[in-house]
Order: sequence, then C-alpha cells, then structure tokens
Amino acid sequence: MNHLEQVLQERILILDGAMGTMIQKHRLQEADYRGKEFAHWKKDLKGNNDLLSITKPSVIEDIHLQYYQAGADIVETNTFNAQRISLADYQMEEYAYQFNIHAVACAQNARKRYTDKNPDAIKYIAGSIGPMSKTLSISPDVNNPGFRTVTFQQVTDAYYEQVKALVEGGVDVLLIETIFDTLNAKAAIYAVKKYFLDTAQPPLPLMISGTITDASGRTLSGQTMDAFYVSVMHAHPLTIGLNCALGPAEMRQHVQRLSQIATCFVSAYPNAGLPNAMGEYDQTPSEMALHIKDWAEQGFLNIVGGCCGTTPDHIAAIKNVVQSATPRHKKSSVIAV
Repeated sequence: MNHLEQVLQERILILDGAMGTMIQKHRLQEADYRGKEFAHWKKDLKGNNDLLSITKPSVIEDIHLQYYQAGADIVETNTFNAQRISLADYQMEEYAYQFNIHAVACAQNARKRYTDKNPDAIKYIAGSIGPMSKTLSISPDVNNPGFRTVTFQQVTDAYYEQVKALVEGGVDVLLIETIFDTLNAKAAIYAVKKYFLDTAQPPLPLMISGTITDASGRTLSGQTMDAFYVSVMHAHPLTIGLNCALGPAEMRQHVQRLSQIATCFVSAYPNAGLPNAMGEYDQTPSEMALHIKDWAEQGFLNIVGGCCGTTPDHIAAIKNVVQSATPRHKKSSVIAV
C-alpha cells in the first residue's frame, strides 16, 4: 500500500481548484505569454496556459502555493493541454515534453516553499493529463459520421510522451481528467500502462475523472455514469471521479451513484456553479462548501476539490467543512450496474 492510499483511508483529501481561473486574474497579455523564450513565435500564443510554466513560472508557482496554503493536499500540474496534439493549435508540438517538465518544476518549487515553513506537512503533486483537443469517438464532420482527424495510435503516442515527462519530472500521481470521450481516456490509460511496462518502474497511482456534460447524465460521447465506470475500471485506478461541466447541485446525484458502485476511492471536483450569461462562475466559497459538506456527511467522498471558477477561497471553505468528516469506505466487491 502506498502512502497516498493509506492517507485516503484516514481522511478526505483536498485537491486544488481551477488553474485557468487563477491565471485569468493576472490579466496576462500576448507579450506575457511569449516571454523572451517565444518573443518571435509565428502564431499568437495568448491563451496557451501550458507554456506559462516556461515564460511566467512565478505566476504558476504562486498559484500552486496559494492552493497549498488554502489547504490543498494535492495540486495539479499546469499541463492540461500539454501534449503534442493539442499544442498543434499553436504549432508547438515539439515543446510538449519541455512544457511538462517545467510545469512539474513549478509545482515542486511551490511545495518546497510550503514545506520549508511547514516541515511536518505532506503535500502531493498530480500530473494533469487532459482530454485533448481531438476526439476518437465523435466525428468533427456532421456529414461523415465515420470521419476522424486522429488515430488511436497518434493519441496514445502523444499521451505516452506526456506521461514520460510527468514521471521523469517527479509527480506523485497521474490524473487523467475531464474525460468526455472514454476512448481518448483508454488511449491515455494504455499509454500510462505501457510506459511503466517499458521502463520496468513501479507504476504511480492513477486517478481517473470523467465529465457529465449536462442534465442527461451522460458524457459527451454518450455514456452514463455506470457505463463510464465499467469502461475504465480495468485500469485499477486509485480513484475514479467526476469534474467540470456541472456545479455541485447538478453533480450530486452522479457522485452519489459513483460512490455506490466504485470499488476504488472516489473523487469529485465540480465547478463553482453553472456559468452565467457572461460565462463566469458566481457560486461563492460558502455556497459551494454547503453542498460539499452534504456530500461528505453522506459518505460520498475520498478526494474533493474544485474545477472551473474555483479559487483558493473555495478550497479553504471546502477543507473547513470536510476536515472532520469520515472518508468513504471502498466497496469490497463489484456492485451490479
């Protein structure tokens, strides 16, 4: 049993909040994204948050530190789109490995700054592996349902390179997150398993987090919560959970269902409510914490944090309401779904 698994049996762990929300607060401009490293790049780079680990590392490091200070046990690396297929939008495919290495370094520096002042604290770093900008299950051409712009092998290769960099950078756990296409997730899982087989290293714990996109209770590629769970449980992850798309009120029934069927630990990190007409998130830390408190009291949770719209204040409020709650107990056998 690894240390993280042992701690999960003792208490609910806190994941960090949104990286993008915090970056937006800095109101960075094109020149900030370019830095001196990419001052003459051939395409606009504003919005490519992954490269900020190179051009504005102090911004990323400080965001991680704020989340640690708010009570997060785990922070996610700034690598949500840091694989070559997504980076092709900026013609930066060749920098994928480098972006991941620098992102892990930002998280490690933040952790060191925190633990230097809190030497008894144990903090973790999760390597964030996002859903990718291209999908294996859905055609981008409504007139040709069988058309795909990418192959399973290409997706696997891109994820493999990212996994390699995250592991070599020194993350403690790998997090395949915001899954809307389970076939992409399967490619990521395969890449993770293949990397550890190829290198003969002990595998790192794996977290998997899907996204229910709307009131239908399905992922974008059409799976129910139960179907999604069955599709990825073969990976024997440390956790299976949900994040993004929904606020805590809308996500509750799906987290409850997952807590009933999962034989692993359960994670959840919802948005700060649903976006308003301006695409912003209005749910306050105290409002969000009330929902999470109910989840914890009902025994749904092992790991909880925040996604879009959440800040260190949200994470601090969540930690406050779950710190005395009993963590969910893993199921000892598979529940019929």
